[in-house]
Amino acid sequence: MQVKGGQITQFGRGRMGQLIASYDWASTPLGSIEGWSQSLRSYVEMMLGQKHAICLFWGPDLTLLYNDAYAPILGAKENTALGRPASLVWADVWEAITPFVNQALTGEGTWSQEMPLVMTRNGYPEETFWTFSYSPLYENGEIAGMINVALDATHGVMARRRQDELQHELVHRVKNSLAVTKAIVTSTLRNASSVQVAQEAIGNRMSALNRAQDLLFSVAEKALIADVVRTALEAHLDRPERVVMLGPALDVSANQALGLSLAVYELATNALKYGALSSPDGLVSIAWAVDSEDAFSFEWVESGGPAVEAPSSNGFGSRLTGRVVPAYFWGSAETDFAVSGLRYRLSGQLTQKA
Repeated sequence: MQVKGGQITQFGRGRMGQLIASYDWASTPLGSIEGWSQSLRSYVEMMLGQKHAICLFWGPDLTLLYNDAYAPILGAKENTALGRPASLVWADVWEAITPFVNQALTGEGTWSQEMPLVMTRNGYPEETFWTFSYSPLYENGEIAGMINVALDATHGVMARRRQDELQHELVHRVKNSLAVTKAIVTSTLRNASSVQVAQEAIGNRMSALNRAQDLLFSVAEKALIADVVRTALEAHLDRPERVVMLGPALDVSANQALGLSLAVYELATNALKYGALSSPDGLVSIAWAVDSEDAFSFEWVESGGPAVEAPSSNGFGSRLTGRVVPAYFWGSAETDFAVSGLRYRLSGQLTQKA
């Protein structure tokens, strides 16, 4: 803190030090900066000298002061945050953090780890996670405010979440592969005219299964829908006429190709285990289209298989086809468990609307 003629002119050389020194504090409950107590000056100087994200809530209105490292936490709020009551600055999360504020103002510090808070600091809701502490600040033996040391834990929480989802998906894929392998062997042996024919058919279908797995893990920059569908389906078919495909020669992005292959593989696996492809006479009709306004549709219809029953609960496969895959197309999906055969329809866009 620099002093000239007995008056404070600047709190260090940082951006926030200069902003605090030049702010019109006379318009706030803290009063003119020249009249600040030595306690408040010391707390501000200590805060500004730290590299951690720190803010102070001081005075009857818990007026907000903060350091350079804390500024990014405010997002777009920073334009009007300095010198305002904390309850107004953080109105979007104030109800959630009030118990911690009250605890600190009664003299007991707090500690929270990876606390979830939905913030609107940039004009839209954000799911965030925070590790932070609130501690009381004293003046003349009385609590006059509190200090907040904050760490944005959002990136770490989201990374773990994505890792967990990836692990779940990998486990699901392994289970699916085992189920497909079992179904391939069973259906091939049931329909083969000899052991030699069965061995050859099983070998061919297992090679197709490997190609489908390669597609699921590595998709080119763009891919034709027909190629994506054909490769994802190949291992599930004992003969090609079990599937009828109808649609234009249409490219989709790598992410969309991946999403579509996941959906087709999931649907085909279930059809082979329980649906049309589990019956010798079952058929699957697949159609896709796009209109002049870029609206995209994809439909899977089964027929000739056993009677269909809706599952008693939604597993990962249902979430995959119902929520994960539609997100690649900024759209939605619905599954109809009609007795005559399962129907799945995906609707969306090939490019995101502005």
